[in-house]
Amino acid sequence: MPINRLLKEGEYTPEQIDLLNKAFNYALHSMGLVDRNDPLCEMVARKVIEASAGTGDAKEIAELAVIRIGLR
Repeated sequence: MPINRLLKEGEYTPEQIDLLNKAFNYALHSMGLVDRNDPLCEMVARKVIEASAGTGDAKEIAELAVIRIGLR
């Protein structure tokens, strides 16, 4: 899972990791993607992490990430 690899680079609480994993999965699902190790999923993971600043809602984070990718 690309997001877990990226999360190892930072300092996140278990709750934050859970939230970001949920948001990542929501974002992938909304884009019709499956979790795999490729550049597109890694880009989604990076955007999820970026979008998480200031919100604690996984669906909102996912939506912001998809918008930042340019698909909405």
